[in-house]
Parts: sequence; structure tokens; C-alpha cells
Amino acid sequence: MGIPDEKRREVKVREGYVEQLGDDITKKIAAGEISELVVVAEGEERTTWFVWLLVFCSSISGLLFGYDTGVVSGALVSIGSDLGPESLSNLQKELITSATTLGALLGGLTAGILSDAVGRRPVLGIADILFIAGAIGQAICHTVWAMIGTRFLIGWGVGIAACVAPIYIQELSPTRLRGRMVVINVVAITFGQVVAYGIDAGFANVHGGWRWMVGLGTIPAGLQLIFLFFLPESPRILLRRGHVDQAHGVMSKIYAHASADQIDFKVKVLQAAVKQSVEIVQTTTFLERFRSILFVPVNRRALIVACALQFAQQACGFNTLMYYSATLFKEIGFNQPTAVGLIISGTNFLFTLFALKYIDTIGRRRILLWSMPGMVFGLVLASVAFHFLTRNTGNVLVDGTRYSHGWSGMVLFSMIAFVASYATGIGNVPWQQGELFSLEVRGIGSSLATATNWSVNLLIGATYLSLMAHITPSGAFGFYAALCALSYTFVVFCFPETAGLSLEEVRMVFRNGFGVRESKQLRKVRMERTAEDRAGDV
Repeated sequence: MGIPDEKRREVKVREGYVEQLGDDITKKIAAGEISELVVVAEGEERTTWFVWLLVFCSSISGLLFGYDTGVVSGALVSIGSDLGPESLSNLQKELITSATTLGALLGGLTAGILSDAVGRRPVLGIADILFIAGAIGQAICHTVWAMIGTRFLIGWGVGIAACVAPIYIQELSPTRLRGRMVVINVVAITFGQVVAYGIDAGFANVHGGWRWMVGLGTIPAGLQLIFLFFLPESPRILLRRGHVDQAHGVMSKIYAHASADQIDFKVKVLQAAVKQSVEIVQTTTFLERFRSILFVPVNRRALIVACALQFAQQACGFNTLMYYSATLFKEIGFNQPTAVGLIISGTNFLFTLFALKYIDTIGRRRILLWSMPGMVFGLVLASVAFHFLTRNTGNVLVDGTRYSHGWSGMVLFSMIAFVASYATGIGNVPWQQGELFSLEVRGIGSSLATATNWSVNLLIGATYLSLMAHITPSGAFGFYAALCALSYTFVVFCFPETAGLSLEEVRMVFRNGFGVRESKQLRKVRMERTAEDRAGDV
């Protein structure tokens, strides 16, 4: 599985060795002998201002994603009778939150496919327009159904942003920093949730304050819409359209410290990989490519992994905590439930920063193996705490009851432990999904994986309050713990390591199964070679 030393020495461009490779780069790539990763560029480990600017502008999509999913928690306890009924029923709350998820499901299904057709950047612009329209609509609505409709519109924007922003960032990031750059988008999601909870707390005691909560989402969306006019398209999309000079210009800015020969060869290798994808696209229909992701073993294994990780992210019940945390903490006796919710979102944000620093060095697989047991522990502890908390109320939560401060505090502690573990691993890793697919099916694969995320989110979010009522809070969190443990088993046996591998190279891992062992060996070779290169430069 490793690349022979003589091949690696051929690929390393230091003094202008491009001619030594001949004209059969495409064949070498197809054989797995060359990937963009082993084309070593000077200063490749350093992130340029250009890349930071691209990533931060793109990550506004993540901030909007987090803000619009988090802000509803405070809005639900502040709406009161503003939408007609004296107070919102559990069913109405579930419909308002689930409308966003349903919209995100549909948006995620179409986003990747649409971005393959028209490019990543225009599709992000469409998401911003939907964010703006939905935020304004929510702020001025006066009926429950109008609120549901505008939350559905926001959901489309969320689904599009969740699918396309990570792909766009991956394709514009240096290979060795790709994971970290995508995690910045996840950091933006968690920061958006922190901002949402902060604004919720600030407007909690203001009459009609929930309208400000939802309406302020127009500001970041408007800013990103302006920034998109100045951002470049993905080099892979540009090469697919035949715009080699434009792609070369973008790559020169991404690898600003590299020599001209190194940039030329980076582009040649990438162009050869893209050429293979273009040939497939030009000689097949969309339906044939859709079939290929289901029936071609390499693509199917990548899809199974991507969808399973997205399932795991939502089946653990995390987003229900985001949607209903203020409602939950109010029921168990906290006087400032929105402020307590801010503790949860703050924990999520801080531990996502940990993942930002270490996801490429520790690796995707290892970080999940370390963090998911902590999620199971937090959920089991929550289940036990809820059991003892609600013993005197028939094992159900009754609003207005004075519960034990000790067990209420234990619930909060268990939630913090769960969220910290979630943010470190499964909250980040599934959004690296674009790296699992080859270019010709990347949009389709990412759309299907994102749709899996939102489908499970929809199911969990729409049943959370009913589940709490019918099988008790203790049973609900025990159920989430069991699903989390099941997902951990999948990671142990089926999730390969992809950190440090190029987007084109990851495909090799799935040739003969799920490639858990092969991916470890391949990453070891890469790390050893990187250490040799650094030692040679000293």
C-alpha cells in the first residue's frame, strides 16, 4: 500500500524534476503511485493569509448554521402568546423545530449535486439568500404556521450550508491542513450557537425579544453574500471547466511559499486527477453516477462510512439538547434556563477548539475512539440522574415542581461531560465527509450523507418530547446512550484513518474493504516521510 521510495523521490519537486516523470502522470495517479500529497511544496505546512481569509469567509455559513439551530431554544420559551395560542403546545414546538430539520434535509439533498453543476460559491450565495429571507420572515410572523413556514425556509439554507461549505473549504485548503480548516467551520457552528444563546439570554426579558433573536441572523448572511463576490471558485471546479490559468492562480495563493516548479506540478497532478473525473462525468449520466455510488464497491464503502458517521452524530440526541435545552433546564428547576443553556453551548465551543488543534495530528479515527466512550458515560449518567430526580413525580418531568438541586446539578454535569466529548470527536469528524469521495461523485455522496444527518435529526427532534413523556427522561437518555454505543462499535471496525491523505488518495483506502489497517499503514508512511523531509531541510 505504501509508495516506493524511488517514486517518492521522483515526485518531490525541489530543483525542477517535473520532466523526469514523463507524460503519463494520469496513469501513475490511477495506479495510486502519485497524489497531490506527495508533491512537496516549500512552506506547505504554513497557512497563508489567503487561505485564512477564504476559510473564515466560508465559515460564516457555519456560524449561520449554528445560530439558526441554536436560537430557537430561547425563542420557544419567549414566544408566549405572540403567535396566537396562549402558549405553544409540545406538538407546536416539535413542528417549529422539525420544520428547520425537514428543510435542511431537502437542502442537503440538492446542495452537493447543485454545487457540482454550477460550482461551490454560487450555491453558498443561494444559502445566504435563504437565510436572509427566512430570518426576516420569522421576525415579522404572527401565526404558528407562518413561523413553521419560515423555519422551513431557514432549514433549506442550513442544509445547503452544512453540505457545501465543508467541501468548498476542503478543496481550497492545503492537504496537510485540510482537517483543521474544515474544523474551523465546525468551530463557527458552535460559536454561532454560543452567540445565539447569548442573544437569547439578552432578549429573554424583553417584550417580543424573540423577534430580535431570529431577525439578527440577517447580518452575517448579508456579509457573507457580499464576501462571496470576492472569493475564488474551487481549483478542482475550475480545472473541470478547463480554466487552467485561473486554477493555477488560486493554487499559487494557497501555496504562496512554493516555487514555480512546485506549483506547476501540483496543478499537473491535480489536473490529471480531475481529468479522470471529467471523463467519467462526460461519458456517464447522472443516474449512472448515482448508481455507481451505490454499486461500485469503493464508492459504496465510502458512502456507508460517511452516512454512518452522520447517523452517529445525530442519533446520540445532541441537537435535541440544542433545540430544547432551555425548556429542559426550566423543567428541572433552573431559574435562568437560557443562561444555563449558554454553559452547554460554551462547552461545545471550547472543546471544538481542542479538535481544531489536534484533529490532523491525532487523526480522525483515534479522536473518535477516545471521545465516544465519554459520550456514552455522559448519557448513562444523565439517565441515572433523571431516574432519581423524578422518583417523586412518576418518573416524568412536571413543570413547576421543586426538584432536588443535587440531582439537577448532576443532570447539568452529565450534559457538560456529554457535550465536551461530542464536540471533541463526533461533532467534527463527520463533516470531513467530502474527503471520502472521488470528485465525480463527491457532490452526490456529500448530499446523501448530509441527508442522512438531517433525516436522523428530524426523527430525533420530532420524537424527543414525546419520547420523554412516554418512556421517561431516564429511558430516553438511556436509549440515546445505546445508539451511541452502537455507533462506537462501527467506528472500531469500519472507520479508516484519512488524516494526512490527499482527497484523491483516500479512494485507495476503500479498494479492498473498509481499509482500517491499510489506512494506518499509509498514514504511518506519510508521517515518516514528512519527518524525513523536515530533517533534510534543517
